[in-house]
Amino acid sequence: MRDDASKDLAEVEKVIPSFCSSHCGGACFLKVHVKGGVITRIESDDDGEPPFRACLRGRACRQRVYHTDRLRYPMKRVGTRGEGAFQRISWDEALNTVAGEIRRVKESYGNSALMLIPSAGDVVLLHAAAPFFKIFNMIGGYSNFWGTISYEAALFAEYATYGTTYTRSGRDDLLNSSLIIMWGWNPAVSIQDTPTSWVLAEAKKRGTRIVCVDPRFTDSAATFADRWIPIRPGTDAAMLIAMAFVMIRDDLQDQRFLDTYTVGFSQFKDYVLGSEDGIVKTPSWAEAITGVPTSVIEQLAREYATMKPAALMAGIGAGRTAYGEQYHRAAMTLAAMTGNIGIHGGNAAGRSHTTMMSLPFMIGMPGIVPDMPNPLLFETPFRKYALHAYFDDPLYGWSTARGHVNRIKMADAILKGKAGGYPSDYKLLFLVNHNILNQSPNCSKTAEALRRLEFIVDMEQFMTATARFADILLPVNTFLERNDIAIGEGIPVYGYQNKVIDSLYGSKSHVEIAIELARHLGIPDFCTHSEDELLRQCVAGAPISSYEALQEKGIHRVSLPEPYVAFKRQIDDPANNPFPTPSGKIEIFSQEIAGWNNPEIPPVPKYLETWESRNDPLVKKYPLQMITTHFKRRAHSQFENVPWLKELEPQAILINSADAQARGIKDGDRILVFNDRGKLKIIARVTERIMPGVVDIPQGAWYTPDENGVDTEGCCNILTKDENSPGGAFITNTCLVEVQRMADA
Repeated sequence: MRDDASKDLAEVEKVIPSFCSSHCGGACFLKVHVKGGVITRIESDDDGEPPFRACLRGRACRQRVYHTDRLRYPMKRVGTRGEGAFQRISWDEALNTVAGEIRRVKESYGNSALMLIPSAGDVVLLHAAAPFFKIFNMIGGYSNFWGTISYEAALFAEYATYGTTYTRSGRDDLLNSSLIIMWGWNPAVSIQDTPTSWVLAEAKKRGTRIVCVDPRFTDSAATFADRWIPIRPGTDAAMLIAMAFVMIRDDLQDQRFLDTYTVGFSQFKDYVLGSEDGIVKTPSWAEAITGVPTSVIEQLAREYATMKPAALMAGIGAGRTAYGEQYHRAAMTLAAMTGNIGIHGGNAAGRSHTTMMSLPFMIGMPGIVPDMPNPLLFETPFRKYALHAYFDDPLYGWSTARGHVNRIKMADAILKGKAGGYPSDYKLLFLVNHNILNQSPNCSKTAEALRRLEFIVDMEQFMTATARFADILLPVNTFLERNDIAIGEGIPVYGYQNKVIDSLYGSKSHVEIAIELARHLGIPDFCTHSEDELLRQCVAGAPISSYEALQEKGIHRVSLPEPYVAFKRQIDDPANNPFPTPSGKIEIFSQEIAGWNNPEIPPVPKYLETWESRNDPLVKKYPLQMITTHFKRRAHSQFENVPWLKELEPQAILINSADAQARGIKDGDRILVFNDRGKLKIIARVTERIMPGVVDIPQGAWYTPDENGVDTEGCCNILTKDENSPGGAFITNTCLVEVQRMADA
């Protein structure tokens, strides 16, 4: 009887709190049901407002944890690169091999031949890339690639205009807005902080006018917007500048705000009115460029100027274009012209998505983060177009200013090396949380580059497109198999990721792997703290009752006396709180940029026509503009193989009915999409929810080429260009393609 009773007790179901933060733009509370050491189901937040409720991805994490394709043990490659043939080995052999190759490459070629390239994976404080940065710093450094895939154009524009990247107000402040402009902003899908959709629904209920500017009629437009304004990709700056013309012509700008808080409006005004180049930037001028009717531009300009307070939410997708920094700088200029900066219900029009620690609830960092800079950075020249503010930013820092190769040029740098003008001949690549082959532009070229390397280490959970090219695969556990801390920022929250089950198979956490790798490299005293001690360091001094309370409840909502407003101190008391720019004010005109004398990076925001635009001669061959958007069932390439999610919506190309009809394409047809860089096969979704002349392929589908190099799963990056904007942005929304029915291809 006692044995039976013990068995019954062991089978009692527990509900353990955790937090999902899988690089989707959100941080969501989970209630994980566990019975007998097995996850049985996952629920989400149903207590309190605003709710930090998980989307379909978070609720499907059980299938991800128990997926039959999970990498279970360390493996070494036994076939050719990309073939995917591997053999199981022990952790000791795997890490001994990795350590040996790191030493070999360092001794044979120098530290500059080593590359360490991370991405986000789970956006957390502890189990991420920082421990590996520390390791590589301690052995002499590594080649630094700069550039943020998501929003480098926005970072450049924020530094140029405000001198800082901390430009974002709390999401709950949107409840104070009379007008919200969602410019390329689709939080119903890309989350943009978990409670954002709840806030927009509440704002709509209260009568806030919401307008969406986007080439697509997004789920956010369908759910929240009073009006959808379709716009051609890459032309957003032209429409914003034409809106500025309307405000100037009709004397609607907030001149007192401009005179008090900004410099350079007169130079921008000269450009808008045509004094500089003889072209007056009227709405009719913009209509020919953007496809947006003159009357629509006029109306939105007047609404934004007069419906104060108003929030221009400048989405980051429109910045991933050939001159994306101009769009972001133009949006910030309009925010200044309307006096909507530093006030409740307004918005500084900085990037709509941000990173940790940008709101006033700073958190400590664990003792396993690097305590010394990358030694190679001292040998790295400052890059040509790095603004002074890069040196002062504690998050991106002077290492970004010193980076000498943009991350988008990684494949080119590997293939050409010193002979091609790059600073090193690269030999070893260490990847953390990064399906780099899949998520980099021109992935056929990236695959060629990966084949050229001498050694690749990949820390992964599945056999991704990139993992197939690795020499050693290190299986990383999931966030439900370790402890960590996540942060939600739009409405601030701390989330504790409790370990709900033991690590499956032979997988290990990031910190466990780093400690063992350091031992194999002979690094003494790399980390002397336990996981629990490291996490306690994170919350030391944070506004929570106790670490134990956070661990037990899994969630702590930060209570602020009022919604946080970026730059409120600068606007309320400018004499004592200058902007961190050279002038101490918002810089519509940047003297620093003017000193560069580069027409592709002008000192005031301008419209510069992108390459591969609708006026490019290439349009005769490839007449459709392709954009690459986020997909509701993926977080970039994560979750792609989860069965429940794959059932919800197929990977498909959105194409307008007029474009489809002209090519004999019907909804559901299998079609070929192609340009000079590659070809892919995909299902057509014929719809009126995208404007004519534009097609949309969601990014993140796993690169799966056939024997002819044609991708069979709809990986858009086989088509995109490995070039960056002048300010450093990835340009995955500047791309011309053509499509054909498979029968005609």
